[in-house]
Amino acid sequence: MSAEKVAAPSSASQSLIRLQQSLDSCCKAIEAGDFRKSEDSISEISELLGSISDAVISDPDDDTALNNATAILSHIQSYLFNPSLDQGVIDALSFELPKAIAKFAGVSPKFSKIVDSIIDLFTTKCSPRDMISVFCEALDAFSKTTDAPGYVASLLYGASKVFLSIQRRPLEQIKVAVPIILNALEAASFDLDHGDVGLKDLFGGAIDVANSIQSTCKKLTIISITMGDEVASCLHLIQDLSRFVPYCGLSYADIVAGQGVDPLAHVVCGDDTNDFKDCFSYIKHGAVLSVVWGYISVIVAHAAEQDLEALKDELRSMQSKRWSAIGMLKYIFSLGKLPFTIKKHAISFLLDITENIGQQELNVDTMCSSLTPSIISSLQGIMSVVMNSPDAVLRKSAMVALKRVRPEISSNHYVLADNPPSLRLDMMQVLIRTSGSSSMTALILDYVRENLRNDYRKLQEGKICSSSSFWDSGVLDLVELVLRPPDGGPPSLPEQSDAVLSALNLYRYVLITESTGTRLIVEEAKSKYCGVGTNCFFRGTHKPNATGKTNYTGVASRSNLQKAYNEWLLPLRTLVSGIVAQNKDEYDQLAVDMVCALNPVELVLYRCIELVEEKLKQLP
Repeated sequence: MSAEKVAAPSSASQSLIRLQQSLDSCCKAIEAGDFRKSEDSISEISELLGSISDAVISDPDDDTALNNATAILSHIQSYLFNPSLDQGVIDALSFELPKAIAKFAGVSPKFSKIVDSIIDLFTTKCSPRDMISVFCEALDAFSKTTDAPGYVASLLYGASKVFLSIQRRPLEQIKVAVPIILNALEAASFDLDHGDVGLKDLFGGAIDVANSIQSTCKKLTIISITMGDEVASCLHLIQDLSRFVPYCGLSYADIVAGQGVDPLAHVVCGDDTNDFKDCFSYIKHGAVLSVVWGYISVIVAHAAEQDLEALKDELRSMQSKRWSAIGMLKYIFSLGKLPFTIKKHAISFLLDITENIGQQELNVDTMCSSLTPSIISSLQGIMSVVMNSPDAVLRKSAMVALKRVRPEISSNHYVLADNPPSLRLDMMQVLIRTSGSSSMTALILDYVRENLRNDYRKLQEGKICSSSSFWDSGVLDLVELVLRPPDGGPPSLPEQSDAVLSALNLYRYVLITESTGTRLIVEEAKSKYCGVGTNCFFRGTHKPNATGKTNYTGVASRSNLQKAYNEWLLPLRTLVSGIVAQNKDEYDQLAVDMVCALNPVELVLYRCIELVEEKLKQLP
């Protein structure tokens, strides 16, 4: 009988009659050895339960649907718990009934209790190996649907029970089941509404599974990656999950630095890690989240047997681990499905570990090659928080994290400044290419100009050499990215007005500074910084001349001046002039806004053109 032919029962009594008829038919068919007929009867039962569960899930306030569901569940419970019921009937019903009744679990706590009792009976009286297959099939079906998460919670409860009952080769069974469980848990987590009452049941089921796996193999843990905005309500769940961290043989320092997670996955998956790549796609998200939750609550950290203060001190004192930690935080900042509440705490953690850091020595080349991509991804994630968070305070904190340790501390320590200048400029290029926001690009360029100003003062005082500063030809590459985009042509205006204005201001600042800079005290600085064979600002084009002018960036060379003039400034002037001329006689609001947006750009543009023309005339 097809699902379409099963009409929604009009009353509880009619539903009970049809249910009992199907149960009787199933029982007689099994006694007669007619398994095909018994399968047909079980299909009728599943379809009947499906129509009733659909009705009550779609409208939990419908008294008729609720009475129907209550009567049906109670009747099935009584039928299965009848001590005279043949084991063959229980075995036959166990292949379909758990999946059908689990759909009722999310309707109410009362229904969930009945569902759990029925599932508990199946796990007790039926083959554990058969029931693992049943639960996995049901969980796998959920990951392809959008049913209530309560469905998954009940099935996780059943899976946790049968894991404990497996006697032979349990790891093989767990290895098959874990990917399916994780996929269903992920799907159910993202299906939760804000403040969903099923949260506790769902992750309570996950903890039950983790407890069972721990009893079989103490190297496996499941860490939640999707919690709601109400942090306090989730702490007891995270606390329970965090108790598994010591069993994994890992510390927070290992986890946040990205160490130990891959070997843990190998323990679970053996040599077939690639076959489980999809289902473990969130394992690193969960790993770093476990540390952030420990940062959120000392109770969670204590449950994991970790010392947060010692962790923060270690990360502040060891640049290599700090860089690794910043790189691992990308898994939080870039995960769009994660609540901004969690990202807020991750930002705070990042600020904490980059506070009061001193000068540290390390092999920069080795570190850069391995960690730069992760650090860039984290910075991109922070930029995403700046642009997308609805919380103004969080946006400000994220911007502080991108640039500065804390706003209330007068310090020049920056997240980006924790890296060599040349690397920072390379990072700036990537961030500008991928920002997708004119305003964000403008903020990045303003950050570069701020660093140039700070570095130049130190250069004048002989405190640093140019190779340790932002004064490098890479600055001009940043300007070119905006004024002459890689895809060709001048920038799009007025959409890119903020970025163009910041790029012009950056170019103007560099050109003026390099043309009128104060002469450095050469001898004093040379004795302090320049040994034989040292590459520093007193060699080549970086040496200030008698007038104090410099050319660290190469901005004042004829070739660069002509390039800026012909390829950046003149095409931009043609574009701006055309737009202004086209809209100057228009009086609608759009035209007025466009002209107003271009006025600052036009002023700075013409000043840059004047400066370049003057500089070219001065050259021999």
